Amino acid sequence: MRLSLVHCHGSGNDFPLVDARTLMLGDAEWASVARALADRAGPVGGDGLLLLMAGDDTHAFGMRMFNSDGSEAEQCLNGLRCVARAGFGALGVERALVRTKGGSVEAWREAELAPGVVTIGERAGPVSLDAARWPLGAHARVVDAVVPELDGERRFTAVSIGNPHLVSFVGAVDAAELVRLGEACEAAPAWLPNRANVSFVELRGEADLFVRTFERGVGLTDSCGSAMAASTWAACLTERRAWGEWLTVLNRGGRVRARAEENGSVTLAGNATWDWEGTVEVSDGVASGLVVTRRYEDEVGAWEGAKG
Repeated sequence: MRLSLVHCHGSGNDFPLVDARTLMLGDAEWASVARALADRAGPVGGDGLLLLMAGDDTHAFGMRMFNSDGSEAEQCLNGLRCVARAGFGALGVERALVRTKGGSVEAWREAELAPGVVTIGERAGPVSLDAARWPLGAHARVVDAVVPELDGERRFTAVSIGNPHLVSFVGAVDAAELVRLGEACEAAPAWLPNRANVSFVELRGEADLFVRTFERGVGLTDSCGSAMAASTWAACLTERRAWGEWLTVLNRGGRVRARAEENGSVTLAGNATWDWEGTVEVSDGVASGLVVTRRYEDEVGAWEGAKG
């Protein structure tokens, strides 16, 4: 099977993106394609696979995101910006309601973060504090509190924004400690059978956050959009930042602008950058024969100059 794709990224969270509106593959087949295309040792590589899906009576189009391990994520806000850009181009629109596995997200073309940086706005939510729905052990709600099953001292806020997040505010990110906790959740213990994303968040200045995430199904990532949204909301909930104010949320992949509202919505504005277009053969779970048909060198350069 030969697939056409765009390799793209949102805030450094990189993906192959396939227009799947007319492709009739089952879940197991897409999971296999995701493992093949996202394999960093293969010809494409990425944090997962993005699919642009057909719309319905409510949504102009939909998206699916498969992690690099083949599991499907309920939400991926960095990826959604890329899918929204593809959907806008396919339909000739600049605003749409997008269907995700975790719900609906409104997306629109936003003013550029910097010259030459294609920027998409997105509004997700409502955020939920109902940890019992994950489930998270016997915890109904965790706000700036210890989760004894995971760590006896570190405090977390458990937030779902279509997918589950454990957010801990730290003086400085300890990547090794983050990996230890992330791997404990990734093992799907009896108290956390559906796993969770784990983020360490530094407060910087008066209005900045720095977020590092161990992403469920991926591992330690340079960027995770839903984690940035969840961290922004958790920062406001715990009065570390103010509701309704724009924050700059930094990560190793770059930055987004974010604003959390007390009603549970979070708005992000960030890049959706095309790296290159091409075609690739996928057979028996292996990707081969990549042909790059177009490179977006100006976009790549604009983002490199703007990401800070």
